[in-house]
Amino acid sequence: MYHVMIIDDEPAICQSLTFALEDRYHVYAFTDPREALPLFERVDIAIVLLDLKIGEYNGIDVLEEIKRISPSTIVIIMTAYGSIPSSVEAMRKGAFSYATKPLHIDELEVLMQKAEEVYTLHSKVQWLSHELDKVTDNYGLIGKSAAMREIFTLIDKIKDIDSNVLITGESGTGKEVVARTIHYQSKRRNKKFQAINCAAIPGHLLESELFGYEKGAFTGAVQRKSGLFVLAEGGTIFLDEIGEMDLALQGKLLRVLQEKKVMPIGGIEEISIDVRIIAATNRNLEKEVKENRFREDLYYRLNVIPIQLPSLRERREDIPLLVEFFIKKYSDKMGKPVEGISQEALQLLQQYAFPGNIRELQNMIERAIALTGSSCIQKVDLPVEIRKNNRAFISDTLIPVYVGETMEEIEKRVILHNLAACNGNQRKTAQIIGIGERTLREKLKKYREEK
Repeated sequence: MYHVMIIDDEPAICQSLTFALEDRYHVYAFTDPREALPLFERVDIAIVLLDLKIGEYNGIDVLEEIKRISPSTIVIIMTAYGSIPSSVEAMRKGAFSYATKPLHIDELEVLMQKAEEVYTLHSKVQWLSHELDKVTDNYGLIGKSAAMREIFTLIDKIKDIDSNVLITGESGTGKEVVARTIHYQSKRRNKKFQAINCAAIPGHLLESELFGYEKGAFTGAVQRKSGLFVLAEGGTIFLDEIGEMDLALQGKLLRVLQEKKVMPIGGIEEISIDVRIIAATNRNLEKEVKENRFREDLYYRLNVIPIQLPSLRERREDIPLLVEFFIKKYSDKMGKPVEGISQEALQLLQQYAFPGNIRELQNMIERAIALTGSSCIQKVDLPVEIRKNNRAFISDTLIPVYVGETMEEIEKRVILHNLAACNGNQRKTAQIIGIGERTLREKLKKYREEK
């Protein structure tokens, strides 16, 4: 039963309305608004029947206070016939409707039923919003799988800790999204989040981007430029693809982490900084350290709090949520009324290996929204490789492992089987098995030399 409140300074009206409504609702009746308002703190009042004139009180003032305390409560104004203009003003202030006195119970019941429907709709919207908050935060993280729940819990634990964070995972798993989430949920949220892809910028330019430079420091330095560490003061700097940074620059970065100071190129004075550092890579940095491609001391400085992101293959139960999210995003962006996806198309997506992870899924949905002529994404709207159920799908083929084999022998068999399944595509093979392309090329070269 819904909770209904009556506020009218005439006790007879309160009594008669209570008698008429108490079989259908939990009814609370008050002749004094000061006694009524505290109840909103303890009870979810669905509907209020509010007199426009309550003794010395103005009903519109009471209405505004009710909407302030309980915005979802539906308020129906009760008024004398001559006060209809005031009732219209009340509706502008948030009242749902008005009923003229003397009240006719049959008409009031119809009005109450409509008010119930609106209240129920508001409640559903609030519930759905609350449920959506459980699986996606304001910065794009989506998931309800056990793997993602662990990530959410970890983010909540570390968000206000200034220790360095190293996020690892395959390309397209959302490493930058996690970094932004940590920043915008932290105490540093009101300061800047500066992101840079270390693989996208040559080493000598990357140094100037990170540390800045003084005027005249080199040819073309016509004015002083602040680096990202200075620009991110008080906030967070995100170093994506940190494994691609050259060794010389790694040494300079290590000094920044140790000293909390940066030296602009061509500068003579160091600048103190207060910046949280989050780094990310799709490489196995431990292997990179062993193969002398990444500084061990820098690795341990960065890897204070490690976060390993699961591939999309490891969290398939999140695919429907991600699909729904991207459909909403791109249908709104393109102005196309696409409302969902067919069960057949969704099933194909859930079977796919997704070597490109969430980024690949996002691109597929954007493409499907752009090309579909339907209000629902169909199988035909998906890429050919998915519709043909080719080897990009996870196979049921087993790769044998024999007792007595070394890990090196097992690794070689896994790599060669997956390379064959990907028709020799090295990029896709590297993505599927979770190693860098350069590492894969080196291993394949080694296998050829062993023959």
